[in-house]
Amino acid sequence: MNKRINTIHLEQMNSPQPSFQQFVCLSGLPRSGSTLLSALLCQNPDIHSEGNSAVCQLMWDMQHSCNTNSKEQLHANHRLPTAKRLISVIPHVYYEGITEKVVVDKCRSWSLEPNIRMLHDYIDPNVKVIVLERSITEIVKSFAKLFRSNGIYNDDKEAALVVPGSEPVMRSLAGLLWAKEHNQNGTFLFIQYDDLISQPKETLDKIYAFCGWEPFEHDFENVEVKYPEFDEVYHLPGQHAVRTKIEKTSNITLLSQNLSEQCRKIDEEIGNIYQTTTFKLSS
Repeated sequence: MNKRINTIHLEQMNSPQPSFQQFVCLSGLPRSGSTLLSALLCQNPDIHSEGNSAVCQLMWDMQHSCNTNSKEQLHANHRLPTAKRLISVIPHVYYEGITEKVVVDKCRSWSLEPNIRMLHDYIDPNVKVIVLERSITEIVKSFAKLFRSNGIYNDDKEAALVVPGSEPVMRSLAGLLWAKEHNQNGTFLFIQYDDLISQPKETLDKIYAFCGWEPFEHDFENVEVKYPEFDEVYHLPGQHAVRTKIEKTSNITLLSQNLSEQCRKIDEEIGNIYQTTTFKLSS
């Protein structure tokens, strides 16, 4: 990998030996190609990229404990520096035993402001975050197709996807929009799903340049998920399946008229926000 990669020296904090040299985050909207991108990146023997990661949640929970339930004991016993080490070591314990130099950690929550602060405080102040985008209409249609393929025909379940603040779509959208507005330092790289599908080589070249990696020749005709997720846990078998060959497919799933209109309005609002954000950044 490129020598510009910033090695994380946990040994300077009396912590266990680091299990990787660079921690990159994969975030953004669901149903936007994160499983496909992870599968492609895993073709590179220097990169480790699994399914949805628990690292962000584990770090958040430990940070919360150190700041609340455990704070009194830590302070009374002069152990406040221990708190930072406990949080910082979580990614290395989680990925203990891997041989790759780079970890690409997949979690939609990484682009939320509090989690970006956590990344800067405990992992790397220069961390890179790849953020995947797709129209809300296409995302909801993709979920609807997945639901129906699993025998779930429920208008309320589909409509719940666009309830403000809800998981997995709208909270992820809030993080994406925040990242759009706060990318002055180049922390985020935004990747459109359609670009990943239609121009996979050019898209990966952008990602490699963004992360400071040496070029690698990927195979877009034989894609396999190296670390498949057990989708039965999510009660949605096939949720993280990918096709062997990258190609554009059509989704003819029909949404209810009301849900279709809601999605259209959200996409329109996003477009307006993007225009405003672009203006701010170029001013």
